[in-house]
Amino acid sequence: MSSQIDILVAGGGIGGLATALASARAGHRVRLFERAPVFSEVGAGIQISPNVVRVLQSWGLGEALQSVAAFPDRLQVRSALSGRHLGQLTLAGRAEALYGAPYATIHRADLHQLLLTAVQAQADVSLQLNTPVAVAEVGPEGVSLKTGPQKYVEGDVLVGADGLWSGVRQALLGVQPPRVTGHLAFRAMLPQARFPAALRSSSVTAWLGPDLHVVAYPVRAGEWLNVVAIVHGEVQGDLSNWDHGSNASQLLAVLADCCSPLQDLVRAVPEWRLWALCDRPPLSRPEEMAQGRIALLGDAAHPMRPYLAQGAGMALEDAHALTLALAQEALDLPTRLRRYALNRWQRCARVQARAERNGRVFHATGPLQWGRDAAMGLLGEGLLDVPWLYAGDPLNPLPAAHPQ
Repeated sequence: MSSQIDILVAGGGIGGLATALASARAGHRVRLFERAPVFSEVGAGIQISPNVVRVLQSWGLGEALQSVAAFPDRLQVRSALSGRHLGQLTLAGRAEALYGAPYATIHRADLHQLLLTAVQAQADVSLQLNTPVAVAEVGPEGVSLKTGPQKYVEGDVLVGADGLWSGVRQALLGVQPPRVTGHLAFRAMLPQARFPAALRSSSVTAWLGPDLHVVAYPVRAGEWLNVVAIVHGEVQGDLSNWDHGSNASQLLAVLADCCSPLQDLVRAVPEWRLWALCDRPPLSRPEEMAQGRIALLGDAAHPMRPYLAQGAGMALEDAHALTLALAQEALDLPTRLRRYALNRWQRCARVQARAERNGRVFHATGPLQWGRDAAMGLLGEGLLDVPWLYAGDPLNPLPAAHPQ
């Protein structure tokens, strides 16, 4: 255990709760501020690859994860136009053998609740709801936050885990609006029992088509199916209000040329939520993740497109790496935060860039589409696997017995 640090955390999402949990387990005092009146997460699924599962296991959450997640047998890729099988990657068994942990899929709210329950069991964590914060002052001895009229709190360091529209990021780096991607995500989730038997699945299935793709996978111990369709387009209004109602007819119009099995899947979903996707360019320097006594984490630091399924995963890795950096007691706190940024920014930038590239490949047309499909058939698992990512954070390497 290291000397106790007073850590202020802005944001009570997955990244903020992960920071609170990892920090409290390391013996630090944590005060977390969430602007919403309740802790909650949206109804969306996320994929948790082995590098992320290992982090959760290191925090003692492996058994809890087993009870709420699904563990797909494979990733299969199909053509959205013809329905043809293009390639697959075995997940069950293979992920454990190669990377030391399984590949999981989970309802975002279930992961959030898992972390919240673990945080609430920690004695030295204060969770404050309905409390928006603003950075008041950063000095050589600490950080001051304004939490209301004439109300201030002070701590040793501040972690901005307050998402894409982060106020902490703005205080650190100035006003930098997120980048509009021009992609829209239609999301839905419902019990598998409501789908015809032919549409139920224990696999991750990705349907790739021109300027679109659709992904479906099990969540909630396999009892529910999460479906997300990403297409090109724009929404009107305030992009920070990212959750919009939609319906199947809007999506079916985009999928008019796609195969019957994919259209059947979409028709089986009665209601959709529509999100406009935004991100930022890949990180270019460590100062974009930490300066002085302030560190950024997750989407506040490196929001990314969902085409590598690593947004939540990188936030969890960040929280793990931050705790390891804070344990380096021979260094002063600003240097420890800089060490965190130095250890993280290039990996996160690589994930951001790879996710963006994957989007171009998934949505390819013409010769690029033909080349993609041919390569998928020839290379199969070798093309779909991501060893540099799944082998884990450089700060938490696999045992030598596991191939890299």
